[in-house]
Amino acid sequence: MPDEIDPTEHMRLTTSERDLDTLSGQLTGWLQARVGADEPPVITSLSRPQSGGLSSASVLFDAQWKTAGAPRQGSYVARMVPEAGAFPVFRDYDLPLQYRILTEIADHTDVPVPRLRWLETDSDVCGAPFFVMDRVEGRIPGDNPPYVFAGWLYDATVAERTELSRNTVDILARIHAITEPGRRFPELDGPRSALRRHLAAQRDWYQWALVDDGFEIPLIERAFDWLERNFPDDPGPDVLSWGDARPGNIIYEGCMPIAVLDWEMAALGPRELDLAWMIFLHRFFQDIATGFDMPGLPDFLRRDAVVAQYEQFSGHTVRNLDFHLTYAALRHAIVMARIKRRMIHMGEDTAPAELDDYIMHRATLEAMLDGTYGWD
Repeated sequence: MPDEIDPTEHMRLTTSERDLDTLSGQLTGWLQARVGADEPPVITSLSRPQSGGLSSASVLFDAQWKTAGAPRQGSYVARMVPEAGAFPVFRDYDLPLQYRILTEIADHTDVPVPRLRWLETDSDVCGAPFFVMDRVEGRIPGDNPPYVFAGWLYDATVAERTELSRNTVDILARIHAITEPGRRFPELDGPRSALRRHLAAQRDWYQWALVDDGFEIPLIERAFDWLERNFPDDPGPDVLSWGDARPGNIIYEGCMPIAVLDWEMAALGPRELDLAWMIFLHRFFQDIATGFDMPGLPDFLRRDAVVAQYEQFSGHTVRNLDFHLTYAALRHAIVMARIKRRMIHMGEDTAPAELDDYIMHRATLEAMLDGTYGWD
């Protein structure tokens, strides 16, 4: 890639304003009580993840201490509610619910998730609620730069990417196999159909994230209208929807998923919510590569292959996929428009001339609404 071309520049942004030295001191005192240390632990390293993290703020830390004179140590990830000054993507961050979802998955499925340690709901400890889990060592397909440009997945063989894709789709089917999701997660349940509630929640989020500040985006409004006209008569059975289902939220060992991350968008809804999100998010990155005349990874997470794999693993016949792919493009349009606003707020970008250009994949969404987007 020529040095003067950086197709990922739009994705570089400030995700937190927390001072790490201050946070280290706060965690030291808090951790002593949690592990029963003889004296305050020593935080030997504290850092932010190098990629991802466009929503919740995460920090990685290693600690050493002694309990009853015996040396102990641990490597952890703290998942935190972003501070207001960081211009958060979402209005609400229900960490206790995320913690409970992860606990339920760990206790009742074979879906790999990090081992949970502690949930802290007192904002006075570190300035915001957070939970801590064990750090899992492995590889994550990068968001910055996206894995379609460089990195271990880009350098893998076609056979390795095919294996990784199958294993990833299998994980999705295993998440969706959780029984009685409405009973297990009543916080996610409610009146009307789950898909109707999901769409209504997206409208509310769009209103908060953009419209209330004067950013009513015509293309997003058009997409909402399209979804209403094409709403499925039978959305299908509800499952626990992971929400942000994509390889960038999985830690891999080789081609095998060993930890599924980031549950802040979890909901109840049709299986196709996650399936379409996974397919679309890869195409979002692949279309960026194509736009820069780069090869990307055209062999990876192809629509027809993902559908066939999912049907094989789940025994479920995929339905209404065009609706859900367009819905995924709309949901991501809200994400990208909010992120664009945050980058402008942080002085990392400038305002575009047209409101629709707050959506990075404007051309893709327009083509999907027109029925001209090509998936082959």
